[in-house]
Amino acid sequence: MEQIKLQVQKLLECAGFSDVSIDSNSENKKITIFINEGEWLEKFIPSFVSDLEHVLRLFARKQNLETVFIDINNYRKERERLIIELAQAAARKAITSKSSVDLPSLNAYERRLVHTELAIRPDVKTESMGEGKDRHVVIKPTDL
Repeated sequence: MEQIKLQVQKLLECAGFSDVSIDSNSENKKITIFINEGEWLEKFIPSFVSDLEHVLRLFARKQNLETVFIDINNYRKERERLIIELAQAAARKAITSKSSVDLPSLNAYERRLVHTELAIRPDVKTESMGEGKDRHVVIKPTDL
């Protein structure tokens, strides 16, 4: 984990970021990065998180290290919270309307969040539908 953390520090320095804070959690295999470079960065965070994680995955594979998840400026943490809220609201809607509710397209990790969050509810069931970028979760009442 320390080796990957050092690589992150080097990559961010090479990219020109000067005000950076990096924390790691070996237990969760997670690296949290805070970059204080102004509001312009906010527009690019979704792709930046994805791209940096891809580069780190390649590095980890080449060095025979475990892969890690990264979060920059709590983007992923906030997105997870929003997806869970969306899943809960969709479950309520499915129950009250007694019909299935389709969520927007989500990546595999986000679909897993929805399935996990709603698995504890006996009144709804979830199913992934679609292919590729159109893959999404459908939430249905169990009595449908």
